[in-house]
Amino acid sequence: MDHAVDLAALREEYSRGGLDLPDLEPAPVDMFVRWLRDAVDAGMHEPNAMVLSTATPDGVPSSRMVLLKGVDAAGFVFFTNHTSRKGDELAANPRCALLLPWHPVERQVRIEGVASPLPRDEVAAYFRSRPRGAQLGAWASRQSSVVPSRAALAADYARVEERFPDEVDLPDHWGGYRVRHEVVEFWQGRASRMHDRLVYRRAGDGWSVERLAP
Repeated sequence: MDHAVDLAALREEYSRGGLDLPDLEPAPVDMFVRWLRDAVDAGMHEPNAMVLSTATPDGVPSSRMVLLKGVDAAGFVFFTNHTSRKGDELAANPRCALLLPWHPVERQVRIEGVASPLPRDEVAAYFRSRPRGAQLGAWASRQSSVVPSRAALAADYARVEERFPDEVDLPDHWGGYRVRHEVVEFWQGRASRMHDRLVYRRAGDGWSVERLAP
């Protein structure tokens, strides 16, 4: 029996709206926050989920989903294990890209910039706000390393749970990054694949804006 999916036949016509220069905020972060509120109001599942793309110094790329946990004029914040693959790659090559794919509202935001580790006081403050299970998981999982089985992971978690019966300490290997945005693209789907793509580029102390062909 043929279970193949006809990928060529999968298509969607975008018709929710458009995006033009007068629609933009002066700064990309203000525009991003406006669109993020729209995504939240639309009831999207995890609207702060984003693809983080990194690369080794010789250009081998990798991508994964992380959660946006802060945004301001200084940049976009996420947290992770510094000894993971992404942590190793960011240590060697801090240039990275972010993508927030908001399919239900026919939008996406693409961000290019440079990541830098967050100060430990900021990391500690966020770590204390996490659920206890997530705090324990930060200790139990040697992220990106090979593990023999799910049972082995569960055993590691149980040992950590016993080690920290009350408050969970902040692991030395766990922290966060702030991506200082250099380029931010706002993409709005339109009919006939004539999508709107407006891009902010850092220009001195301000921003230039240009339209890209779809």
